[in-house]
Amino acid sequence: MGQFASVGKQIGFVPTMGFLHEGHISLVRESVKENEITAASIFVNPTQFAAHEDLSNYPRNEKRDLELLESVGCDVVFIPQPNEIYPPGFQTYVLAEEITKILEGEFRPSHFKGVTTVVTILLNLSRCSNSYFGRKDAQQAAVLTRMVKDLYIPCTVHVCPIVRDSDGLAMSSRNVYLSEDERGEALTLYKSLKLAEELVMKGEKETQRIRAAMTGLYEKLRDYELQYIAFTEAETFTQIDEIEGGIPFYILIACRIGKTRLIDNFLLTV
Repeated sequence: MGQFASVGKQIGFVPTMGFLHEGHISLVRESVKENEITAASIFVNPTQFAAHEDLSNYPRNEKRDLELLESVGCDVVFIPQPNEIYPPGFQTYVLAEEITKILEGEFRPSHFKGVTTVVTILLNLSRCSNSYFGRKDAQQAAVLTRMVKDLYIPCTVHVCPIVRDSDGLAMSSRNVYLSEDERGEALTLYKSLKLAEELVMKGEKETQRIRAAMTGLYEKLRDYELQYIAFTEAETFTQIDEIEGGIPFYILIACRIGKTRLIDNFLLTV
């Protein structure tokens, strides 16, 4: 299959699973600003989906994706088939350890193994100097940053801010699954994060108290499963019980609204 970008140029790379929204496009814009060539991939990676998850129904619109990428200056788009990435006889996987065992790793046990493996393959193929990921998938970004560092992959990982709709809902390809009523209820993730931020800025440091206040906002929802609200150090994802001044930390949420699983987070420092 070989490389898919030009040799001798500084390359920025944005891996995606398609069905692009402004969050993805913001990553492409950042790459275009910082690199001579910008490449993107569109690949719904089967190895990061469990058997009960939405691989077959994951939203796709390749024609629109290509139009969007061209409109913002993307130079190269790589759209492989699964048997190109995982040919017959494929048996080598990349596995990060401790950071993948908690939170998303607990609720989606096979997920990160698929992510780290496919991203390693794509980084090798692109020969990129810079790669771009969104902060909405904060744990994924931390896993990939750790992986690139540990394996001495010659690429800088850039983690870019979350892009939100005007009402605060974090953009996600899976938002298309939400009904009108469910979309309104999905705003609870953002509202609870804003509540947590307010409590922290007023001086609350005990994460258990903040979590309890946040959880109360979900009790009026009709069909939901609040899987976790977690407070972690930003780099290591070590969970914290008390907020310390000057140390960046995440407040992370995973919640099912109807049949749609959503994640969101705030990155804060006090």
